Amino acid sequence: MTEQVEQNWAEGILDILKEAVEGGTPGQGTAFLDGTAADGSGNHGLLATLEGLSAEQASQEVNGSTVAGHAAHTAFHMEVIVRWERDGDRGPFDWKGSFRPAQVDEETWQAVQKRVRRAYEELVAFARTQADQPANGDATGGLTGGVAHVTYHLGSIRQMAKAVGDGS
Repeated sequence: MTEQVEQNWAEGILDILKEAVEGGTPGQGTAFLDGTAADGSGNHGLLATLEGLSAEQASQEVNGSTVAGHAAHTAFHMEVIVRWERDGDRGPFDWKGSFRPAQVDEETWQAVQKRVRRAYEELVAFARTQADQPANGDATGGLTGGVAHVTYHLGSIRQMAKAVGDGS
């Protein structure tokens, strides 16, 4: 019989955020995304979804918005969570402007994707500094709100990707 290690509150939440952003662990079950095959194919996390789109596709308007805009906004939101929780920065925040750039060239598209990855990594790093602290409403609310927000935009982006012809 194997001993089960208890997971702290932050790591439990971060597991779901990891699946949303990085996709499932190859060959293992997932909590809510389509499974990632053992060879790594079928990864439908945010980063893989963005990487599968060209700048032209990311810039194509679908119902008034673009994948590039959603990606920039998602990065901004993760950045704000860290600023809010770590630095006490209460804004104001330019939420409307956070959807820019809406149209991108290849270089800018690569920069937006890097920003998403960096914002995610910074959020994870910050959350891990809080893991040994007692769970409180501010920290759990901020982190679970971040998970909900990322997964909402992941769903939107995946639907938009179908409309712009990514083949999924």
